[in-house]
Amino acid sequence: MTRSGKEYMDGLRDGRRVFINGEFVDDITSHPAFRGAVRSIAGVYDHADDPANAEVMTYPSPATGERVNKSFLIPRSEEDLRSRRVALRKQAEMTLGLMGRGPEHVAGFLAGWAARPDVFAEGGQRYADNIVRFYEYVRDNDLYCSYAIVPPQIDRSKPAHQQADPHLYAGVKEEREDGIVLAGAQMLGTGAAISDYLILSCIVPLRPGDEDQAVNVAIPIGAEGLKVYSRRGYAEAASSLYDYPLASRFDETDALIVLDDVFVPWEHVFVYRDLDITRDQWSRTPAHLLGNNQAQTRFSVKLDLLAGMAKRVAEMNGSASFPPVRGTLGEIAAHAAMVGGLVAAQEQNCEIDEHGVAWPGKAEAYAVMTLQSDFYPKLLNIVRDLCGGGVIQLPSSAADYAHPEARADLERYVQSPGFPSEERVKLLKLVWDLVGSEFASRHQQYEMFYAGAPFLVRTRMSEMYDFDRATALVDRALAGYGVEGPQAS
Repeated sequence: MTRSGKEYMDGLRDGRRVFINGEFVDDITSHPAFRGAVRSIAGVYDHADDPANAEVMTYPSPATGERVNKSFLIPRSEEDLRSRRVALRKQAEMTLGLMGRGPEHVAGFLAGWAARPDVFAEGGQRYADNIVRFYEYVRDNDLYCSYAIVPPQIDRSKPAHQQADPHLYAGVKEEREDGIVLAGAQMLGTGAAISDYLILSCIVPLRPGDEDQAVNVAIPIGAEGLKVYSRRGYAEAASSLYDYPLASRFDETDALIVLDDVFVPWEHVFVYRDLDITRDQWSRTPAHLLGNNQAQTRFSVKLDLLAGMAKRVAEMNGSASFPPVRGTLGEIAAHAAMVGGLVAAQEQNCEIDEHGVAWPGKAEAYAVMTLQSDFYPKLLNIVRDLCGGGVIQLPSSAADYAHPEARADLERYVQSPGFPSEERVKLLKLVWDLVGSEFASRHQQYEMFYAGAPFLVRTRMSEMYDFDRATALVDRALAGYGVEGPQAS
């Protein structure tokens, strides 16, 4: 069944060890670095839990018949994919497309894995049974899973088993009758501090000898020995909601996950010391496509937010009717519309596999992954150009308006027709928090490398595109003539 926001927040008080600013956090629901993101996620839970939203946000659990979040849906048709996207977009709109690793993200990976247990069964039937049972458990209890699937950046010239210490990269340290013990570290645990479970696996290619790292397991964030080392919290550094309206609410934080002899029972092990299945879980199941379909739905909302900012700034500055500005607005609108169209096209061009599972269109999915690393920075610059110096010459903080003399000057000199001083500054501070602040810089880096190294994504795109269809057109164009003119038919 769906959870309320309060139930989600109560579940976070489990003794987890989250470290930031030189200390472990007693309660992340009240800590200034995390509470804004926690409350935003709680709002997403409340929205789905509201009976008025049940038809759009939920579907009946095949196991219990109770309503569960649609992000867990295993799609069987084009309509299932469309219905899922509508729900995912609603969730993304609640966080303005700025929380890339909310509960709905890894839910898609779990659905994709559970849809194809045959892949996991190649390592043993119990692993297939485990992934299906865990998926059903998370789905029916509306839990929030994050993941850490990339080894830390220590020495990328060497495989895991040739590192200075065999337990630098997260992997198996000990096998026991009742489970396994893990040691090492893994990144990038985005949202891990505010989630219920961590999925630990590896998406980076592993080599023979790396079998200890070739796993997929689920670990409660509060498990003994699991530590979450958060980066700097942008919400904690925000002076007020008015001054940093995005960082204050939507900083999901990223973290290094450290495992100090963490025990994992066998029922939470889905891949065990198997290089092939660790690789194939991403490509022979629809997990990667379903997870990225959610991510791109979220990215589409984010681009709509950028387009809206550009339009509102142009209106405020009185330049929205200028031909060059209209052209600039058209450019950002084209990119936003293109991504939205490619996401929707993944439904129309879906493929139903032999198990009756609908896979989103591959070429369309990889097209977005290929393009976003290039054009997201470009769109940020478009918005910066429209703002000019306006986003730099702003009051130092909301406190300036509390000083009578300063307020009088600001109201006189920092205003636009239809935008009194407080409203003009409010809009520009919102824009700055997405194009120029520390929070904004993190988002630019995140979108540039979301799908991995750009050259690898482009290579994958070349494999997904139908070049046979394209080269057939070349053959058609070349047919029927030679150096001496038309050939006899």
